[in-house]
Amino acid sequence: MKATAQDFRSKLFDKKNLKIILTLSGLVVLLLAYTALRDTDTLITHKQANILYSKDKIKKVIVDGDYIHLKTDGGNYKIYKNAINTAAFFSKYPVEVKEDKGYIFDLLLLLILLGSIGYLFRMMKVNRLQQLRQIRGAREENAEIYEPVQALKSNVTFKDVAGIKDVKEELEEIIDFLREPQKYRDMDIRLPKGVLLVGPPGVGKTLISKAVAGEAGVPFFYQSGASFVHIYVGMGAKRVSELFKKAKQMAPSIIFIDEIDAVGKSRGEFRNDEREATLNQLLTEMDGFEESSGVIVIGATNKIDVLDEALLRAGRFDRRIHISLPDLEDRMKILELYLAHKPNNVDIESVARMTVGFNSAALDTLTNEAAIYAMREGRKVVENSDFEAVKEKVLLGKRKILSFTEEERKIQAVYQGAKAVVATWLDVEFEKIGIVTTRLSVQEHEILSRSKLINRIKVYLAGSIATKLHYNEQFNNAGTDIRQAKELLNKVIYDYWMSEDFIVNPHKEEELMREMVSEVTDLLKKLGKALSDVSEYLLQHENIDQEACRKILLEIF
Repeated sequence: MKATAQDFRSKLFDKKNLKIILTLSGLVVLLLAYTALRDTDTLITHKQANILYSKDKIKKVIVDGDYIHLKTDGGNYKIYKNAINTAAFFSKYPVEVKEDKGYIFDLLLLLILLGSIGYLFRMMKVNRLQQLRQIRGAREENAEIYEPVQALKSNVTFKDVAGIKDVKEELEEIIDFLREPQKYRDMDIRLPKGVLLVGPPGVGKTLISKAVAGEAGVPFFYQSGASFVHIYVGMGAKRVSELFKKAKQMAPSIIFIDEIDAVGKSRGEFRNDEREATLNQLLTEMDGFEESSGVIVIGATNKIDVLDEALLRAGRFDRRIHISLPDLEDRMKILELYLAHKPNNVDIESVARMTVGFNSAALDTLTNEAAIYAMREGRKVVENSDFEAVKEKVLLGKRKILSFTEEERKIQAVYQGAKAVVATWLDVEFEKIGIVTTRLSVQEHEILSRSKLINRIKVYLAGSIATKLHYNEQFNNAGTDIRQAKELLNKVIYDYWMSEDFIVNPHKEEELMREMVSEVTDLLKKLGKALSDVSEYLLQHENIDQEACRKILLEIF
């Protein structure tokens, strides 16, 4: 109702302004018209005036400033008074002297101009006051919405989260610290202030952080990164300050910032004062943590590459935990968890195999849709056929989810298996290579040899070369790897100048690429048996680490 009344007043004010502007415009037009129509006499020359004088057609002479107006029966004329013998005209015809009142017109125009300027200044002042009232009202409204940060009590534990065995191990000591901080203080042990969960959407980053809080039995403060970004500079920073203040008061506690990239993007060319102020406050708060404050910040993102370097340096988000899409074993555990309270007769392994690339959120949706389908069909038990019936529906709603046919799984197994074999053979370290993921170890060394960089490029090329050897065909799954290979090769040639005689040109780049393709082709032909075994391993387990791949190679060679 308040907004409606305000809108009405605004419209009424606008109508009033419009009437005033139209009135002033009308007056100006009338004055200009009066100026144009005030003097319509025809201007004539000295010769024409003498003709009128000699023919005695002039009835009256009017003196008006610098002009002499001649009134005749055939019309009215005017001539500049110094152009004729005025004495002759004045002695022959009746003369009228017109008082010059042009100053009145000029004064009126000046008054109208000054009034218009004053009115415009008044309008500007009124508009400024209205803007200030709106800003004040928005701040008050924001303050009403901006409720104090509330701590949550998490009822989620690791029993409610399946398929994250590696992540659990990483977080165990964090949980232990939150449970018994004094034990660590006695040993003068400092745990990370921040933990960054990195992974694609839907893998359960928020759920994992709630489970950590639930396992430790500590207060849980949840905030979205976007909630810190306000249109008014300083509001986000204030919210960050209050969040950390509350968390310290209730320590030990956990602060979870979801989608932290919304506020933690790199500070660069395109400035955003509010976001930068908020990020600076976040950095300050993390630096200001007392070593024994008992507050741990957990951030979640799927865009670690856009985060500001200051946020990732030691002393802030020291620990990073990568959460991949669940593999076969993980999916089986997740499905088992989601089906625990649903009457079912499901072959969980079969369903897990047909859901390659599904994240935990997608598996939750799939399980729920399968149960709905079974109920719609009049059955009280969920079966495999229900999952098959709704799989396409879930896929259409989850475009980013990969789903392979059996033939595509075999192609992808050969492709990824070749990368694992070549990486192991060439000592390129990797954490895990799966049917849908490749996690090569991050190169943290400042100085890298040419051979190490070349070997890394060969790993990127291996999958495409292997599928071409095996199927005599190329596939579109190689796009990302080929792009990475070319980008790294470009750096080797043009940024690092790693070519013979330091000669840089496109010919060197092409020559080196052909040389690497030839070497990888020969290597894969030599390691054909190992590639076959690794591909089969991937079909069975969907993931392979470097140790398992090394064992397969050792058995053959």
